[in-house]
Amino acid sequence: MGRIFLVELDGRVYKCKFCGSHLALADDLVSKSFHCRRGKAYLFNIVVNIIVGAQEERMMLSGMHTVADIFCCCCGQIVGWKYLFIMVPGPYLFHYHIQEAAHDKSQKYKEGKFVLERGRIVDGAESEFYLDTRPSMSDNEDA
Repeated sequence: MGRIFLVELDGRVYKCKFCGSHLALADDLVSKSFHCRRGKAYLFNIVVNIIVGAQEERMMLSGMHTVADIFCCCCGQIVGWKYLFIMVPGPYLFHYHIQEAAHDKSQKYKEGKFVLERGRIVDGAESEFYLDTRPSMSDNEDA
């Protein structure tokens, strides 16, 4: 197996809960109002450091969708899923058409976007700063 090269994101990031790999920027967050079997989930425009699994038809709360599970490329844990476009061969060599993957027209905005399950990610803003709130002596006080 080859060496894994991870993308490090600048800014407020969401990370893999299991290994800390950067997955997405807060600036790419589209919606926090998604749900999955395990609880809350967030919709993102762009996600990095992932492996996309096999395409499948899946019944979601909003109807039938063509999706693929996504896995952290560092630790292999499932972190969410991707809403897919379906590429079908066109009449010419190396020419493809995008076939509609969303079964309901009102759901097309999800195509090509990623959902990260909230229980499988950590918000970098919550984990990077540690504030010691214990009372301590000042420099002027003697021990």
